[in-house]
Amino acid sequence: MPRFFFNIDDGVSIPDHAGRELADWHEAQHVAIRLAGEVIADSARRMKLGEDWTMSVTNEVGLVLFRLDFHVTGSAAIMGSEGREDAPA
Repeated sequence: MPRFFFNIDDGVSIPDHAGRELADWHEAQHVAIRLAGEVIADSARRMKLGEDWTMSVTNEVGLVLFRLDFHVTGSAAIMGSEGREDAPA
């Protein structure tokens, strides 16, 4: 079975050195989405507006097969009339 690597970058690169043996890239996509949910759940209190992070899934030779991109974006409702992130709601 091929090995897939789930590398995270949130301003700091967190490479997956071990990887996982999975049937194919479709299974790797399912695993990536589940792992991303775990990362979000674990980091929810620390994530701030404007923050972004990615998870790149690579094969055994380092070829990026797909990437999940996450960005926390505030809307006008919380940004206030002056565009300040700390404006009261």
